[in-house]
Amino acid sequence: MALTTDLGRIGIWSSALRSDDAEKSAEVRETAAELDELGYGTIWLGGNARVDEAARLLAATKRVGVGTSILSIWQHKAADVAAQYAALAPADRERFVLGLGVSHGHMVDGYQKPYSAMKEYLEALDAAPVPLPAGRRMLAALGPKMVRLARDRAAGALPYLVTAEHTARAREALGDGVLLAPELKVVLDDDLTRAREIARGYLAYYLPMPNYTNNLLRLGFTEEDFEGNGSDRLLDAVFALGDAAAIRARVDEFLTAGADHLAVQVVRSDMTSLPRPEWRTLAEALPLGR
Repeated sequence: MALTTDLGRIGIWSSALRSDDAEKSAEVRETAAELDELGYGTIWLGGNARVDEAARLLAATKRVGVGTSILSIWQHKAADVAAQYAALAPADRERFVLGLGVSHGHMVDGYQKPYSAMKEYLEALDAAPVPLPAGRRMLAALGPKMVRLARDRAAGALPYLVTAEHTARAREALGDGVLLAPELKVVLDDDLTRAREIARGYLAYYLPMPNYTNNLLRLGFTEEDFEGNGSDRLLDAVFALGDAAAIRARVDEFLTAGADHLAVQVVRSDMTSLPRPEWRTLAEALPLGR
């Protein structure tokens, strides 16, 4: 099922664009409008983002798409999500993408059979009074079964913490006409030692999660690559590190491997503030054309 909107080539992935705080929400809306003006194709709300959070950014922008990356199927009932989608203005629905994921066992009570749970969730979205159509949803697919489900029951896949090799494998499994939009972490710093230190600090949060490490093991990494919060080999595969030219080269590698769209996440020491200077720099360096 083809996605019924154009994500553009490059998007921004950020958890910092989510806020229920009134003062910060004003800054978030202003920033979203700037990202729209800079030419990014889609804003991805990182973490377990809600539909109402996406609706705020849709209201603050005119052109850019807005997606959840990802909404956890365990913490949001399908009927509620479909109703929230139905409540969006028709024009906003056309810019919204529901990114869905199965989260991680240690984060969810009663976690079991994630593949079956995702299938049931998609069926519930289909059966809602106002269905949330396959052309407006994507799956955070890592393993082969979930990638095939993204192909058959959604508009495509938006995998997180992956390599260019995974992108090539996913492209082959999805086939033509199915959207592939991986996330790529970026440390924009020409001091490689410092960039790797920042990357390791961030990667430490994800390495205890088997969904990610099992996928990396399938790609040929070993347990030794996870020690010390990531070997240089692992960091170089799942991050783009360096100056704007180095970042552009890694982005091109993912696009060449088969990504239709790349969700770029700027990583720095302070992940709570909005990295607006980095987003402006990348807007000039990256191929934003829709």
